[in-house]
Amino acid sequence: MTEQRLHAGLTAERWEAMSLVEQMGNIGSEVARALRAREKANPDRLKESLDRALELFDLTLADRRLEGRRKEICRAREVLLDYLVGSNDYASTAASFIESYSIQSSLP
Repeated sequence: MTEQRLHAGLTAERWEAMSLVEQMGNIGSEVARALRAREKANPDRLKESLDRALELFDLTLADRRLEGRRKEICRAREVLLDYLVGSNDYASTAASFIESYSIQSSLP
């Protein structure tokens, strides 16, 4: 059975061929889209962008080369979910994501 991906044509092998910096840059692009959707109060776009970001986080977590980095990648995923759909226990802001996860290049 083939797994349905939100990113058409993306395979685990293709994702694993990217460096961690490239992977995080792609995740950052989706996070930036989700942040913009939240700012514009567009729940449909927020959900779509968040789902795509989570798909990329999950592919990164499955990358065997990154075994020693999984804890911090999981934490980034957790904090993102807490901010966008949780109770924001970590007191995050859009600016903190831009600063902490270096997604400035993904923003207009």
